[in-house]
Amino acid sequence: MVNLKAGTRPPWVGLGAAVWVQIASGNAYNFPLYSHSLKSVLGFNQHQLTMLGVANDVGENVGLIPGIACNKFPPWVILLIGALACFFGYGVLWLALTSKVQSLPYWLLCLALCVATNSSAWLSTAVLVTNMRNFPLSRGTVAGVLKGYGGISAAVFTEIYSTLLHNSSSKLLMFLALGIPVLCFIVMYFVRACTPASGEDSSEHAHFLFTQGALIVLGLYVLTTTILNHIFHFSAPVSNTFLVIMVVLLMAPFAIPIKMTFHRMRVSKPEMHHQPVETPDSVIQEDNADKTEPLLKSSSSTTALGSFRENVEASEVAMLLAEGEGAVKKKRRPKRGEDFRFTEALIKADFWLLFFVYFVGVGSGVTVLNNLAQIGIAQGVHDTTILLSLFSFCNFVGRLGGGIVSEHFVRLLHSFLIG
Repeated sequence: MVNLKAGTRPPWVGLGAAVWVQIASGNAYNFPLYSHSLKSVLGFNQHQLTMLGVANDVGENVGLIPGIACNKFPPWVILLIGALACFFGYGVLWLALTSKVQSLPYWLLCLALCVATNSSAWLSTAVLVTNMRNFPLSRGTVAGVLKGYGGISAAVFTEIYSTLLHNSSSKLLMFLALGIPVLCFIVMYFVRACTPASGEDSSEHAHFLFTQGALIVLGLYVLTTTILNHIFHFSAPVSNTFLVIMVVLLMAPFAIPIKMTFHRMRVSKPEMHHQPVETPDSVIQEDNADKTEPLLKSSSSTTALGSFRENVEASEVAMLLAEGEGAVKKKRRPKRGEDFRFTEALIKADFWLLFFVYFVGVGSGVTVLNNLAQIGIAQGVHDTTILLSLFSFCNFVGRLGGGIVSEHFVRLLHSFLIG
């Protein structure tokens, strides 16, 4: 694999491909769209349907194995495993719902749903880890953007479910079993690790603002079209037009590498056809003088900061040499902000605080999501697409806002420490 610096086209192509994978990783949010069909066709009671929802949640949120595998295998392997989990898990559910296979045991359906939704952990882990490594100076922004697309995925699937699949639960399960693996195979080549840039790219902030703006427009568009379609019942050509526009909005992040491609062509084109011109010696001397003379002289604070970093790096190198020679037996434990192994994280209070907050915050959301169809039916709303779109939109706003806010405070703290 060729090493590429961050800020060039390949990392942004990978981010655009990751957007589609994140949409696919929201397959677990589709449970309210077909849960009522499972209950009616297979004759399940409310308790059995609730246990299926538990299996859905366990598969979606258990990501320990994908996290370990992501540090040992390239991203395409993780995506392949997620695609296979989707194919086999949702394939079994489709066979049961369409009665292609009679009398499948209940425990097998729970296992199939758990495996199917566990694909979301494999898919999201692959793209999140890869892109956060490709953009190390904007990790919060990358996480917020990708998790935002994952949050809005339920509304995207709702649009596909109502327009393309005509509110058919069996067609939705077939779409999940076949469509997501095909998508993973298409984008597998583009989701790959690149060598991050050593400095901060001036255009990176503008590119992320464009991506966030496109995500906000997509969220508002999907929510609006879903509500309008539910109220006015548009004809098939109009609904299909709405679907095509949604796909175009999903392609928006690819505008960044396309813009880089055309910008590079405009810059390099005159150089390909120019004729050699003799340059006077005086011009050459002036040009060499400009290259040797720096445009900006470093300030005293910058010099002091550089010497401080050099001293820190020298001490770290000396520590590594001492450890290698056996003079130091006990290695330094990682500090806050550095990479932790799983066993090292287990003894940290920060880990358990984050675990508790995540457990409480996400647990309440998935409880509502699993019973969203039953809540709607109890209120006389048999079409759960509106409720799921609203849930997805609020989920997307929270995820995107969390990434933006966290990145703002991280940069503010970084500026405070340096200044």
